[in-house]
Amino acid sequence: MQKITKEVYLKWYEDMLFWRKFEDKLAAAYIQQKVRGFLHLYNGQEAVLAGALHAMDLTKDKMITAYRNHVQPIGMGVDPRRVMAELFGKATGTSQGLGGSMHIFSKEHRFYGGHGIVGGQIPLGAGIAFGDKYHGVDGVTLCCFGDGAARQGSLHETFNMAMLWKLPVVFVCENNGYAMGTSVERTANHSEIWKLGKGYEMPCGPVDGMNPIKVAEAFDEAIQRARRGDGPTFLELKTYRYRGHSMSDAQHYRTKDEVEEYKKIDPITQIKDVIIEKKYATEDDIKVIDKRVKALVSECEKFAEESPFPEKNVMYDAVYEQEDYPFIQHKL
Repeated sequence: MQKITKEVYLKWYEDMLFWRKFEDKLAAAYIQQKVRGFLHLYNGQEAVLAGALHAMDLTKDKMITAYRNHVQPIGMGVDPRRVMAELFGKATGTSQGLGGSMHIFSKEHRFYGGHGIVGGQIPLGAGIAFGDKYHGVDGVTLCCFGDGAARQGSLHETFNMAMLWKLPVVFVCENNGYAMGTSVERTANHSEIWKLGKGYEMPCGPVDGMNPIKVAEAFDEAIQRARRGDGPTFLELKTYRYRGHSMSDAQHYRTKDEVEEYKKIDPITQIKDVIIEKKYATEDDIKVIDKRVKALVSECEKFAEESPFPEKNVMYDAVYEQEDYPFIQHKL
């Protein structure tokens, strides 16, 4: 893993702040009905992505996740303007406006979605890793899911096969405490989700998901293990989301005081405090970064607003049809 230098801290601060403000802008656009359907925001969980990206090799490693998936592709290298355009349903979006909030995708940048089916990405992540192993590609797949998806039976089937075949995959449970709205304590007889890995003798453990440094260290160890051919790891990133499960979530299951308590260990604030304490930047330097972030978010919004909606025929062009499909016999 690269050393965590002054430049890394400054990049973490700017990246995480941009992701936070990007999501805030989407929340405002949703209220204005410029973004339709469901909208699941990442506010509070930014340290997970920041730390993971620091440990990854973005020239060959891959990522797949659930529907809280707007900022991950940006971190992987996708143009943020195109991500926002996709959420606005515009033709300039990552999927020409046909995927929307829950289905961001970029083959070029090795980001394989956004998946709306709870836990649906877990076996797919193992499948991507199997493909790399089969073809001799020296890549590692990060397969991310929430605490709610950890209750899916497909997780157990996938863990078993991943260990059996020593697949180069890191399974990542972003445990933000409440799944859709039910606490971990009320959905299982155990609250330490990482211990599920023990049943398969898979290396596993908990990680402070609010601290990018702790996240980067844990991911580095897991990624290196996978790259050596020693198989998968299961990490439970203990994090927290400040907003509801989606924009339609009234959040009756928790108090405002609880949210404020978690904001005291906000990942962006933690990194900013280190930057100031170690004199990596002054308050004036921070203001310059803040201004740059604000300008980029505005640029993304302007691009999305001014982009055209896709032509209707694009929807039909995206439906796959093969007239000479080899397994269909028209004549007996």
